[in-house]
Amino acid sequence: GKTTLAKHFNGLFKPSSGCMRVHGKPTTDYSHRDLARLVGFVFQNPDHQIFSNTVAEEVGFGLKVMGETPKTIEKRVAEALEIVGLEGYEKEVPFTLTKGERQRIAVASVLAIKPPILVLDEPTTGLDYRHQRSMMEMLKSLNKRGHTIIMITHSMWVAAEYADRTIVLRDGSTLVDGPTRTVFADEARLAEASLRPSSLVRLSNWLGTQALTVEQMVKELQT
Repeated sequence: GKTTLAKHFNGLFKPSSGCMRVHGKPTTDYSHRDLARLVGFVFQNPDHQIFSNTVAEEVGFGLKVMGETPKTIEKRVAEALEIVGLEGYEKEVPFTLTKGERQRIAVASVLAIKPPILVLDEPTTGLDYRHQRSMMEMLKSLNKRGHTIIMITHSMWVAAEYADRTIVLRDGSTLVDGPTRTVFADEARLAEASLRPSSLVRLSNWLGTQALTVEQMVKELQT
């Protein structure tokens, strides 16, 4: 139910009961255009999102639909491509690029609209370790720029190293919600959702430290 829940955040789905609010206002009270300016959604498979003939057209499509001027679109596209590290790719054909690059194009197409909230469904799926790191460091940078990042993931090391808050869902309900270190310390509770922390975090729990990364572990053991 994680993806189903997330698709309510930007109005892709509408609640059959209850209420989903963004900035205190029900999502059903927003127009699709206004909600898209607040919440951007990046699909698990970028190929479900990409359809244009060039990278520039793809990244600027949302802005074009919103009626922005060509000058504004050009400026926003350049800014978004710089953020995701794809400057100079404007004339490339998206489907000739790597999975990691296509994922970045999908992110850029959302960033061009400048939503304060960015939702990503399994952003590291299908990427090798190097590209997973690259993707997560980019999202970390966006978070430091002021974007709220909501990430759906099964990757425990990604959650451990990059998430400040973790919500574990099971059978459509919240099993646990809290600071990531606190959540990952309760291995028995995680097991109820068939989840297991990384070896590093399990070692940290056994040692009684608060480390979630190798760097943190070394620092705590040295003090």
